[in-house]
Amino acid sequence: MLHFILKKMGTALLTLLGVVTVVFFLFQVLPGDPARMMLGQNESEAQISAVKKKYGFDQPMHVQFAYYLNDLSPLSVHTEVSGHYTSLKNGKYQATPLFDIGNRTIVVKIPYFRESFQKSGKPVTAIIAETLPNTFVLALAAISLALLLGVLLGIISALSKDRWPDKCIQVVSTLGMSVPSFFSAILFAWFFGYVLHKYTHLEMTGSLYVVDDFGEGIHLQWKNLILPAIVLGIRPLAVVTQLLRNSLLEVFQQDYIRTARAKGLNRTAVVRKHALKNAMNPVVTAISGWFASMLAGAVFVEYIFGWNGLGKEIVDALNTLDLPVIMGAVLVIATMFLLINMLVDVIYAWLDPKVRR
Repeated sequence: MLHFILKKMGTALLTLLGVVTVVFFLFQVLPGDPARMMLGQNESEAQISAVKKKYGFDQPMHVQFAYYLNDLSPLSVHTEVSGHYTSLKNGKYQATPLFDIGNRTIVVKIPYFRESFQKSGKPVTAIIAETLPNTFVLALAAISLALLLGVLLGIISALSKDRWPDKCIQVVSTLGMSVPSFFSAILFAWFFGYVLHKYTHLEMTGSLYVVDDFGEGIHLQWKNLILPAIVLGIRPLAVVTQLLRNSLLEVFQQDYIRTARAKGLNRTAVVRKHALKNAMNPVVTAISGWFASMLAGAVFVEYIFGWNGLGKEIVDALNTLDLPVIMGAVLVIATMFLLINMLVDVIYAWLDPKVRR
């Protein structure tokens, strides 16, 4: 089992390295100059040169990439020359020195995501700490809604196989999987937040915390969670419904279900006590993957609804070429996705030795 876990961790690290490499070099070929965008319209050549030197933009691309990997790595190399980009004396982060090789020091540290280019040098970790909880709340609400309604609709669909309730649920679930989230977000925001606003009292845009109109403070606004959670939960809801329906239909053919019916148990007791537990296995697998992907898929939903989460922060950073924020957010999402999937793989390997082989 230990070998299996180490192998999965090695694969995850290689995947993260690939993500960093692709995003970094893709950012380099995009049009635009981050130094000019930071300074605005009143920049001078001297100011641009100073900004480029400060952030390492004047270095060759491969050197910039090496510096960035050095910042991200928990085990990194630093010089003792004061003022150097990789010097420990410039106060970028706290590190514990291990040993010296010439004028270089090998240190161990927490991965450093650098500072935002646009938000007055605000640390990327602080930006992520402010926005990630909102995304997590949105994803949790969406997956909970998808699980509760999906299980209910899946049971109804399986019990009424090939009848009109089953056919209606199948049509709705197919539409749910087919319609893109950004299109659903636009429709829901317009219809429920604008056309039916006087009945629903829901806003087209809004985040979990809103500033009072009279400037009296920040208040928690749970109703702003309703529309984005529904939109984000539509696709996993459709998947859960289809998976549970098909799984229940297979379980209904098993001998122990026929035995339970022969004992005189009613349909509700058969489903609740015998069929549902065994039919939930593929649903649990799907939910774990969907919850991880929601953290990445919430980008368009958050931006359309004005939800101040990590997805909206990524879009804003893309518009201003704020590479540290983009890279930090993408790495956090990728890491969470890999950790959840690795945890599921380890659980499978623990339950089934054939998976380890």
